[in-house]
Amino acid sequence: MKKLLILCVVLLLSGCVSVAKVETGPRAIGERLTVTLDGAWNHVDAPGVGPGQLWTMEGSPVDQLRLYSGIKEGQALHAEQGGQQKSFTFRSNMQPDEIASLFEGMLTRDGSRYKLEKLEPMSFNGQPGFRFDYSLVRKVDNVHLSGVGFAAVSRNELFAVVYMAPRLVFYPRYIARVEHIGKSMSIKP
Repeated sequence: MKKLLILCVVLLLSGCVSVAKVETGPRAIGERLTVTLDGAWNHVDAPGVGPGQLWTMEGSPVDQLRLYSGIKEGQALHAEQGGQQKSFTFRSNMQPDEIASLFEGMLTRDGSRYKLEKLEPMSFNGQPGFRFDYSLVRKVDNVHLSGVGFAAVSRNELFAVVYMAPRLVFYPRYIARVEHIGKSMSIKP
Protein backbone atom coordinates (compact mmCIF):
# COMPACT_ATOMS: atom_id res chain seq x y z
CA MET A 1 0.00 0.00 0.00
CA LYS A 2 2.85 2.39 0.84
CA LYS A 3 4.43 1.76 -2.56
CA LEU A 4 1.18 2.63 -4.34
CA LEU A 5 0.71 5.76 -2.26
CA ILE A 6 4.28 6.90 -2.92
CA LEU A 7 3.86 6.23 -6.64
CA CYS A 8 0.63 8.26 -6.72
CA VAL A 9 2.26 11.17 -4.90
CA VAL A 10 5.25 11.11 -7.26
CA LEU A 11 2.98 11.08 -10.30
CA LEU A 12 0.86 13.92 -8.93
CA LEU A 13 3.95 16.00 -8.20
CA SER A 14 5.38 15.33 -11.65
CA GLY A 15 2.27 16.69 -13.34
CA CYS A 16 1.43 13.46 -15.15
CA VAL A 17 -1.86 13.04 -13.31
CA SER A 18 -4.82 15.37 -13.22
CA VAL A 19 -7.97 15.07 -11.13
CA ALA A 20 -11.26 16.77 -11.94
CA LYS A 21 -14.46 16.74 -9.94
CA VAL A 22 -17.47 15.14 -11.68
CA GLU A 23 -20.70 16.61 -10.32
CA THR A 24 -24.06 14.97 -9.62
CA GLY A 25 -26.46 14.38 -12.52
CA PRO A 26 -26.36 12.84 -16.00
CA ARG A 27 -22.87 12.44 -17.54
CA ALA A 28 -21.91 11.37 -21.04
CA ILE A 29 -19.13 8.81 -21.17
CA GLY A 30 -17.89 8.71 -24.73
CA GLU A 31 -20.35 9.08 -27.58
CA ARG A 32 -23.02 6.51 -26.69
CA LEU A 33 -23.01 5.90 -22.92
CA THR A 34 -24.74 8.07 -20.34
CA VAL A 35 -24.78 7.48 -16.59
CA THR A 36 -26.46 9.41 -13.79
CA LEU A 37 -24.45 10.26 -10.68
CA ASP A 38 -25.96 10.36 -7.20
CA GLY A 39 -23.07 12.42 -5.81
CA ALA A 40 -19.75 13.86 -6.93
CA TRP A 41 -16.80 11.68 -8.00
CA ASN A 42 -13.18 12.45 -8.91
CA HIS A 43 -12.11 11.75 -12.51
CA VAL A 44 -8.44 10.73 -12.60
CA ASP A 45 -6.62 11.31 -15.87
CA ALA A 46 -3.30 9.48 -15.75
CA PRO A 47 -1.00 7.59 -18.10
CA GLY A 48 -1.71 3.87 -18.23
CA VAL A 49 -5.43 4.08 -17.43
CA GLY A 50 -6.34 2.49 -20.75
CA PRO A 51 -9.37 3.01 -22.96
CA GLY A 52 -11.80 3.59 -20.09
CA GLN A 53 -12.18 6.42 -17.61
CA LEU A 54 -11.04 6.08 -14.00
CA TRP A 55 -13.10 7.69 -11.26
CA THR A 56 -12.60 7.46 -7.49
CA MET A 57 -14.03 8.70 -4.22
CA GLU A 58 -11.02 8.14 -1.92
CA GLY A 59 -8.12 7.93 -4.39
CA SER A 60 -7.28 5.25 -6.96
CA PRO A 61 -5.20 3.09 -4.57
CA VAL A 62 -8.32 2.81 -2.37
CA ASP A 63 -11.32 2.63 -4.71
CA GLN A 64 -11.74 2.60 -8.48
CA LEU A 65 -14.74 3.05 -10.73
CA ARG A 66 -13.83 2.24 -14.32
CA LEU A 67 -16.17 3.29 -17.12
CA TYR A 68 -15.88 1.81 -20.61
CA SER A 69 -17.79 3.26 -23.54
CA GLY A 70 -17.73 1.64 -26.96
CA ILE A 71 -14.85 -0.83 -26.64
CA LYS A 72 -14.49 -2.17 -30.15
CA GLU A 73 -13.72 -5.63 -31.54
CA GLY A 74 -10.09 -6.53 -30.78
CA GLN A 75 -9.54 -3.59 -28.40
CA ALA A 76 -7.82 -4.28 -25.07
CA LEU A 77 -9.49 -3.30 -21.77
CA HIS A 78 -6.18 -2.09 -20.38
CA ALA A 79 -3.34 0.16 -21.40
CA GLU A 80 -0.81 -1.62 -23.60
CA GLN A 81 2.42 -2.02 -21.64
CA GLY A 82 4.56 -4.01 -24.02
CA GLY A 83 6.57 -6.88 -22.69
CA GLN A 84 5.19 -10.37 -22.52
CA GLN A 85 2.05 -9.81 -20.45
CA LYS A 86 -1.08 -11.27 -21.97
CA SER A 87 -3.48 -8.80 -23.56
CA PHE A 88 -7.21 -9.02 -22.75
CA THR A 89 -9.17 -7.93 -25.79
CA PHE A 90 -12.89 -7.73 -26.41
CA ARG A 91 -14.66 -9.80 -29.06
CA SER A 92 -18.22 -8.86 -29.96
CA ASN A 93 -19.44 -12.48 -29.88
CA MET A 94 -18.39 -13.00 -26.22
CA GLN A 95 -21.00 -14.32 -23.79
CA PRO A 96 -21.50 -12.63 -20.37
CA ASP A 97 -19.31 -15.19 -18.56
CA GLU A 98 -16.52 -14.61 -21.10
CA ILE A 99 -16.75 -10.83 -20.62
CA ALA A 100 -16.62 -11.27 -16.83
CA SER A 101 -13.53 -13.47 -17.38
CA LEU A 102 -12.06 -10.73 -19.57
CA PHE A 103 -12.26 -8.33 -16.62
CA GLU A 104 -10.81 -11.04 -14.39
CA GLY A 105 -7.81 -11.33 -16.68
CA MET A 106 -7.31 -7.58 -16.75
CA LEU A 107 -7.58 -7.23 -12.96
CA THR A 108 -5.17 -10.10 -12.27
CA ARG A 109 -2.38 -9.13 -14.66
CA ASP A 110 -0.31 -8.17 -11.59
CA GLY A 111 -0.82 -11.55 -9.89
CA SER A 112 -3.84 -10.59 -7.78
CA ARG A 113 -6.40 -13.33 -7.03
CA TYR A 114 -9.96 -13.01 -8.38
CA LYS A 115 -13.16 -14.91 -7.67
CA LEU A 116 -16.43 -14.44 -9.55
CA GLU A 117 -19.16 -14.40 -6.90
CA LYS A 118 -22.31 -13.89 -8.99
CA LEU A 119 -23.35 -13.35 -12.62
CA GLU A 120 -26.92 -12.40 -13.54
CA PRO A 121 -28.81 -10.84 -16.47
CA MET A 122 -29.81 -7.20 -16.21
CA SER A 123 -31.43 -4.64 -18.50
CA PHE A 124 -30.08 -1.13 -19.05
CA ASN A 125 -32.84 1.14 -20.34
CA GLY A 126 -34.18 -1.72 -22.48
CA GLN A 127 -30.71 -2.88 -23.58
CA PRO A 128 -29.93 -6.46 -22.45
CA GLY A 129 -26.83 -6.81 -20.32
CA PHE A 130 -25.60 -8.35 -17.10
CA ARG A 131 -24.21 -7.70 -13.64
CA PHE A 132 -21.31 -9.54 -12.03
CA ASP A 133 -20.04 -9.43 -8.46
CA TYR A 134 -16.49 -10.47 -7.61
CA SER A 135 -13.84 -10.48 -4.93
CA LEU A 136 -10.17 -9.71 -5.41
CA VAL A 137 -7.11 -10.06 -3.20
CA ARG A 138 -4.63 -7.45 -4.39
CA LYS A 139 -1.12 -8.93 -4.69
CA VAL A 140 0.83 -5.77 -3.89
CA ASP A 141 -0.62 -5.37 -0.36
CA ASN A 142 -2.88 -8.42 0.23
CA VAL A 143 -5.96 -6.18 0.65
CA HIS A 144 -9.30 -7.96 0.17
CA LEU A 145 -11.51 -6.05 -2.26
CA SER A 146 -15.12 -6.48 -3.29
CA GLY A 147 -16.26 -5.49 -6.74
CA VAL A 148 -19.23 -5.20 -9.03
CA GLY A 149 -19.57 -4.76 -12.77
CA PHE A 150 -22.41 -3.81 -15.09
CA ALA A 151 -21.95 -4.52 -18.79
CA ALA A 152 -23.75 -4.70 -22.12
CA VAL A 153 -22.81 -5.23 -25.75
CA SER A 154 -24.52 -2.95 -28.27
CA ARG A 155 -23.75 -2.78 -31.99
CA ASN A 156 -20.70 -5.00 -31.39
CA GLU A 157 -19.24 -2.61 -28.80
CA LEU A 158 -18.76 -3.17 -25.06
CA PHE A 159 -20.11 -0.76 -22.45
CA ALA A 160 -19.26 -1.36 -18.80
CA VAL A 161 -19.05 0.15 -15.34
CA VAL A 162 -16.73 -1.76 -12.98
CA TYR A 163 -16.09 -0.83 -9.33
CA MET A 164 -13.81 -2.22 -6.61
CA ALA A 165 -12.86 -1.14 -3.10
CA PRO A 166 -11.68 -2.69 0.19
CA ARG A 167 -14.54 -4.91 1.34
CA LEU A 168 -14.74 -3.92 5.01
CA VAL A 169 -15.13 -0.12 4.89
CA PHE A 170 -15.07 1.53 1.49
CA TYR A 171 -17.10 -0.97 -0.56
CA PRO A 172 -20.12 -0.80 1.78
CA ARG A 173 -19.76 2.98 1.96
CA TYR A 174 -20.08 3.54 -1.81
CA ILE A 175 -21.88 0.49 -3.24
CA ALA A 176 -25.31 2.23 -3.26
CA ARG A 177 -23.87 5.06 -5.39
CA VAL A 178 -22.20 2.57 -7.73
CA GLU A 179 -25.38 0.53 -8.12
CA HIS A 180 -27.25 3.74 -8.95
CA ILE A 181 -24.68 4.49 -11.67
CA GLY A 182 -24.83 0.92 -13.02
CA LYS A 183 -28.62 0.85 -13.13
CA SER A 184 -28.71 4.27 -14.80
CA MET A 185 -26.54 3.15 -17.77
CA SER A 186 -28.18 4.26 -20.99
CA ILE A 187 -26.67 3.25 -24.32
CA LYS A 188 -27.65 5.19 -27.42
CA PRO A 189 -28.58 2.94 -30.37
